[in-house]
Amino acid sequence: MKYIDEFQDPELARRLVEDIHATVTRPWALMEVCGGQTHSIIRHGIDQLLPGEVELIHGPGCPVCVTPLEVIDKALEIASRPEVIFCSYGDMLRVPGSGRDLFQVRGEGGDVRVVYSPLDALRLAQDNPGREVVFFGIGFETTAPPNAMTVHQARKLGIRNFSMLVSHVRVPPAIEAIMRSESCRVQGFLAAGHVCSVMGTGEYPALAERFGVPIVVTGFEPLDVLEGVRRAVRQLERDEHTVDNAYARVVPPEGNPAAKAMLADIFEVTDRSWRGIGVIPGSGWRLAARYREFDAEHRFQVSGIDTREPAECRSGEVLQGLLKPHECEAFGTVCTPRTPLGATMVSSEGACAAYYLYRRLGGGAGGTNAASAGANSPASGPGSKRERDSAHTAVSGPRRVPEPVSAPESAPESGPGQGAEPDPAAEPEHAEHAEAAERAESASVSLEGSPVV
Repeated sequence: MKYIDEFQDPELARRLVEDIHATVTRPWALMEVCGGQTHSIIRHGIDQLLPGEVELIHGPGCPVCVTPLEVIDKALEIASRPEVIFCSYGDMLRVPGSGRDLFQVRGEGGDVRVVYSPLDALRLAQDNPGREVVFFGIGFETTAPPNAMTVHQARKLGIRNFSMLVSHVRVPPAIEAIMRSESCRVQGFLAAGHVCSVMGTGEYPALAERFGVPIVVTGFEPLDVLEGVRRAVRQLERDEHTVDNAYARVVPPEGNPAAKAMLADIFEVTDRSWRGIGVIPGSGWRLAARYREFDAEHRFQVSGIDTREPAECRSGEVLQGLLKPHECEAFGTVCTPRTPLGATMVSSEGACAAYYLYRRLGGGAGGTNAASAGANSPASGPGSKRERDSAHTAVSGPRRVPEPVSAPESAPESGPGQGAEPDPAAEPEHAEHAEAAERAESASVSLEGSPVV
């Protein structure tokens, strides 16, 4: 498949890894901003291929993970109202609020529905004029444009029973907050390519200059990530700090002017609280005053909510790159995808979910590595073989040098919960641990047998 297989080529990966090894002379810490990049890194074992001097720190770029607890609790309260049809992407349903989640609200009789687009929710409002339809609008610069367009469409069509609970966040202020933190040890960033496909790269040069850090716009396939690391390391070794676009096949410098114009019309910048981190000035969007009639918080006047974050949850430290998921005492024991303490364990882009699925399965600090755990796990059916074949193909398949590509393609899907509604029965528990371990083991074995290592 063009633009995917080419960017998983093992021979090119080997060359990039060798170049990084030859370039590095000192320790460097790089933060990948997006959860999609984190999953690619852990799934393909990219961090294990890099020299020991290069550490990858996982950033706060998971839209589900950073949605603040008070907004989750507001969603739960609104969804509980009998006149409301509450619409959300699937992976928001299991994100824990102070005492329950949207799945539980639905179990208690709430009309909570999974949609695949904000336009699905708008259509529900048209079909149910006697009900209030509320869409849960969260995410970064990637999901904000379609949500803005939906509000624009609602006004244009005169649909008055539609509103949106908005909790959009912006990446550049988060990068600035991370760099201003006294505990920050990030020396370079792999910026999220899909965010830049919308907003362009214009906000980053000032950040790179102010904090003296290279910012490399990076995609999500293994070669994208390795190339991003290579360019960042080269800058650091040369004592440079510029913005470098390593994802030019998707990201034009100016971004998407139409999407930016829609954002400017519908939303206005506001301070926003990030779950586990706190308030970051200017880091969010809310509906502009002229669209207040579509603001669910204004329409339902939700107030007096007592938010309570679990004391044992350390997802805030994970989101700031201060803690690796497996270093949390609750990881894999009291906190699993079935019983998550925080959103980082249940979100499809969460760092804890990535470690749980692809690598370290044991609980507590220094948890069991999936590869070693899998060594004692029996083969478990055709699904495991399929995964093994897939992993083998990814790292040892046909080695073709990709054709030069320059034409922009559509940005990869980035929004929260674009997939199907999570199925609790499909989540790994004890029996599934072996299969997950085997998947990781298979990938590891294939990597070890490839020219990459």
